[in-house]
Amino acid sequence: MSEMRRVTAICNGTVVDHIPAGRAIQVLRMLRLDIGRSNPISMVMNVPSAKLGRKDVLKIEDRELSQEELDRLALIAPAASVAIIRNYSVAEKLKAELGEELVNIARCSFWNCITQNAREPLPQKLRVINVEPLEIRCSYCGRGQDMDEIVDNIL
Repeated sequence: MSEMRRVTAICNGTVVDHIPAGRAIQVLRMLRLDIGRSNPISMVMNVPSAKLGRKDVLKIEDRELSQEELDRLALIAPAASVAIIRNYSVAEKLKAELGEELVNIARCSFWNCITQNAREPLPQKLRVINVEPLEIRCSYCGRGQDMDEIVDNIL
């Protein structure tokens, strides 16, 4: 059986592969690619994957992800692989890796957390308690964070 390319190659930009199936839209929101963009973005959802069973793929033309964006990406797609494309060739391969602590990536979603007080200029710190399944808690109040709330509270 021959392999069929679902989306054409890009000249320059970023390809984010191995996003868990159904999470590409969350990745777009988390990377703030869903608003105010003029560059084309191709999204393929729920395609077969030997690694994940099913996966999503994003191709972002004329844009390379920063390290901060890779840190954000690791929240939703810790197994994602990122390819930087230049002149139709892979120039760099990067991995989205989830660290033990996330500093100034997202704010705690608990309304009564000390980090919600504007008069307390604390850095936003979330701790990764468990990777699979993903469990994240605020370093200050200890409250567990819901993934949908984290996406909404990205800094």
